[in-house]
Amino acid sequence: MKKVVTIVGARPQFIKGAVLSRIILRKKEIKEIIVHTGQHFDQNMSAVFFEEMQIPAPTYNLNINGLHHGAMTGQMLEKIEEVLLLEKPDAVVVYGDTNSTLAGAMAAKKLHIKVIHIEAGLRSFNMLMPEEINRIVTDRLSDLLSCPTDTAIRNLRSEGFDTFPANVEKHGDIMKDAVLFYAALAENKATVIQDLALEKNKFVLATIHRQENTDEKEVLQNIMQALDDIHAHIPVVLPLHPRTAKRLKEFGINTNVNVIPPQGYFDMLMLLKYCKVVITDSGGLQKEAFFNKKCCIVVREQTEWVELVDAGYASIVGSDKIKIKEEFNRYLTQETSFDATLYGTDVGEKIYESIKKLIV
Repeated sequence: MKKVVTIVGARPQFIKGAVLSRIILRKKEIKEIIVHTGQHFDQNMSAVFFEEMQIPAPTYNLNINGLHHGAMTGQMLEKIEEVLLLEKPDAVVVYGDTNSTLAGAMAAKKLHIKVIHIEAGLRSFNMLMPEEINRIVTDRLSDLLSCPTDTAIRNLRSEGFDTFPANVEKHGDIMKDAVLFYAALAENKATVIQDLALEKNKFVLATIHRQENTDEKEVLQNIMQALDDIHAHIPVVLPLHPRTAKRLKEFGINTNVNVIPPQGYFDMLMLLKYCKVVITDSGGLQKEAFFNKKCCIVVREQTEWVELVDAGYASIVGSDKIKIKEEFNRYLTQETSFDATLYGTDVGEKIYESIKKLIV
């Protein structure tokens, strides 16, 4: 039986990986070994996802976290290499753009193991973002590049991928499969709306975690001020990422919004389903907002998901507190139709078939 090793380390990767893992388990044609690098180690950002997703716990947990980028990536590279030498897989599957993604791709390629990159071809064109570096290098190392959009395909073609020995394929966004599959389970299992006594469609969901927003006091202060101002009119719920919590404390920034711990996937789905507007710097949450028919204010200077902006489902505001509030007021009263089909259907099945063709 052919074997793949899947490398995950952060919340979005657990969700995307769950879709493909369920298919692999059902088909029984390929053996999957899951390696969790430990990049996200908080219970609500890690272990709980494997329980909720109904997939096997990782075979290996490397427990690498809390380090600077170089040290983290280096340790992951070393430990993943040890796993690959032991398991001898036919391919390594990586997701997205984290240090775990890059380390997994590098370890595999140096051992002449095929690399499959799911969510390939995305570009912010901002080389100050560590995620941009990770995704560019991972794409160049990959043998199968699973692209979610036409924009991703165009990005790769403009970088010369038509001349590289790699398969570039448009499958769609695997995150959509996850949202559709788990929505019914979440409705029955999640209690966050009741626990927080939230009125449906009468609160804002916000998440802030990227370094560009958390590492400078003035930037983080501007964002939190905007959220506080919005909260004065409609409740703002902020699941607080550990990095953001640390910076708020360091900078002495207080907030009036409803701060809650990081949430499990089902609770986040319910928060997305029943909120009025989403404010985030997360790439994944931008799409999840769309899948839940919610407009999204992107607290960044650019987005990889340009389709959402072009179609009017999202707007880019950076850390400008005036723009954040202006876009919030616009979305609060605007009627938006979410009938566009942007990210494909049956994505996991398409990716599975391409993987099978690559390694069988």
